[in-house]
Parts: sequence; structure tokens; C-alpha cells
Amino acid sequence: ERLAEAQTLAEAKDYAGAAAILNDMISEDGKQALNSYELANVYNLHAFLSYSNENYAQSLRYYEQVIAQPDIPLAMEINTRFTIAQLYFVQEKWQQGIDALLMWFEMNEKPNAGAYVLLAQGYYQVKRYDLALDNVETAIAMHEGEGKLPKEQWYNLARFLYFDKEDYDSALDVLNTLIIYYPKKQYWVQASHLYGEKKDEPRQLALMEAAYEQGFLDRSSELVTMAYLYLNAEAPYYAGSVIQKGFADELVDDKSKNYELAGSAWAQAREVAKSIPMMEKAAAKSDEGELFVRLGNVYLDGDQFTKAADSVEKGLKKGGVKRPDQARLVLGMAYFNLGEYDKARRAFRAAGKDERSAKYSKQWIAYVTSEEDRQRELEKDLF
Repeated sequence: ERLAEAQTLAEAKDYAGAAAILNDMISEDGKQALNSYELANVYNLHAFLSYSNENYAQSLRYYEQVIAQPDIPLAMEINTRFTIAQLYFVQEKWQQGIDALLMWFEMNEKPNAGAYVLLAQGYYQVKRYDLALDNVETAIAMHEGEGKLPKEQWYNLARFLYFDKEDYDSALDVLNTLIIYYPKKQYWVQASHLYGEKKDEPRQLALMEAAYEQGFLDRSSELVTMAYLYLNAEAPYYAGSVIQKGFADELVDDKSKNYELAGSAWAQAREVAKSIPMMEKAAAKSDEGELFVRLGNVYLDGDQFTKAADSVEKGLKKGGVKRPDQARLVLGMAYFNLGEYDKARRAFRAAGKDERSAKYSKQWIAYVTSEEDRQRELEKDLF
């Protein structure tokens, strides 16, 4: 009757009143009136009160008193031992929790999947990753075998453990399962990255593309990666489109290298009109002569010869140009198209000082000379 009274108070959340009754029941005089089963129930309720007050250490001590009583029902002991293991884990006493849980496993003929996951988490915390993986694999297999969907966190624990042992094939299997049942951005991106590690570029691109189409890619680095994947797949138009839209959506960082990427992609796609403004911004945000030379190349492709010559001259003046000889060839072509043959010839001669461009230099100088001769002949015919 007194235990029932304490339970009623506990249900009403009068924990102090319930505890007072229980303390009296387990006093030296009170104990004598109770058998082991009744005493176990008193300690069990006391443990519950302590747990409700978040006094986990005291709750654990009371639960230990429950299983210390002789001749308690087996089901009660099994349930209490599992609770004890959980309380050790709550207090981050991982090894004690593992030991308590292993004892529970010995007593339980049909442990459930959740218990294997709890054990796996304990082993994970003490860095015994092989045992952690064995147990979480068991839990996942049990749930799948029963036609149930394992929890997302179970798959994630397995995924981490596969990564740790560099079993990327198994990690990919888990990620592909997560993509099907828990389709989040991180799983698409990580799976794409893993396919990249395996040098499987088509699948790497396909997964990033799927993530992009679902609107998952919202970081500058992700969109830049997407663009590079398209470039590697020889799809520069798509690369340019991704970066261009990223700028429009204010997702891609306003940096020279990103404008350069967009400009290069459009140039490779023969979209000169789209390439020019991107390369202009790239050059404007940089002190590198190389970018002005590349901008000059794009101007040349767009038949903007004056801008081409000015941009290359500026790049050569700034310095840091990787191939000054090639830059001077471009400069010569720009001047040639402007009809400034002397400047063109000087540029080609300067380019020819580098043996890598000597052949083209001679060819262009000869072409300039022949063009001058042709124009003189035309003038003779006209006058």
C-alpha cells in the first residue's frame, strides 16, 4: 500500500513526497517488513525518481540495488540491466556501459537491433571501430531482414566506420542507400566525392548534376567544383552556365579566379560574347599580367582588335605572364588586323626570340610582308 502511495505521488510529480515514503520503506526498520521482490520494486521506483531529477549517478546506484536482490523475476533483471547500461552511456562511462550491455546480451535470447546499435556506439566511443562496425552491421541487417527501414543515424555510423577503414566501396553502398531513403544534400555530394576518389568521373559528375538540379548546391565551392567537372567532361557550355547562374544568384564568390573560370568556360564553348565580360571582371580584380593577356586573346576572338592590343600590352607591362612569346604573337595578330604592320612586325620579332615561337614568328612576319606587297599592288592598280 505504501509503495502504491509513492507511485501515485510520483505520477503527480511530487517526487519529494514519493522519495520520503520510499526512504522510510528502505530504512533499517522498514526493510524487515519487505521481501526481496518488494524491496526491488522500492529501489526501482527510487531509481526512476532520481532519473526524473536527472541525478543519473544516484539512479544508477538504485538500479544496482534492484539487481542485487535475490530471486527477482528474470524479466525484471534483464530490463534493469539494460537500463543500467544506458545510464552508464548517459554519463559517458563508455567501457562500464559496454560491460553492462554485454552482460545483458548474455541473459537475453532475442536482443533487438537497437541494442546492437547501442553497443556499436559504445565501441565507437572507445575507438574499437571494428567491433562497432560488426554490431551496427548486425543491427542494419536485422532491420532490413524484417522489412524495416534502419534509422538514418545507423547508416551514418556505418558510413563513418567504412570511411575510417578506407573501405570506400562499402561507404558508397551506404551513401547510395541514404540517397534513396534519406535524400539529403550531404549524401549526394559525398557520394560524388567518393566516385571522384575512385576515378569514376562519369558517376562523379552524374551525382553532382543530380544534386545541382535539386537545388542542393548552394555554396561557391560546390558550384565551382560542378563547373570543373563539366570542363573535365568536355562540356564547357554547361560549366559556363553553372558559374554564370551562380553569380546571378549571388552564390559564387565575387573573386577573380571565379570570373576567370566562367570566362574560360565560355571561351572554350565558343561563346565569345559571354566570355568577354567575365574575363574583363577577372582582369579588373587581379594584378596578374597573365589575366590581361588572356582577356586580350578573347578580345581577338571577338574581333575587338584595339582592345586586344591594349589588354596584351597592359599584361606584358604588369609582368608575370607565363608565355610572353605567345602573348606577343597575339599582340602581333591584333596589330595586323588593325593594319598597323610595323607594330605587328615588332611584336612578332619579339615573340621569335623564344625558340618555341620562332617558327610562327617567321610565318607571321612573312605573311605581314606579303600583305603589304599585296596592298601596294592594289594601290598601283587603282591609281
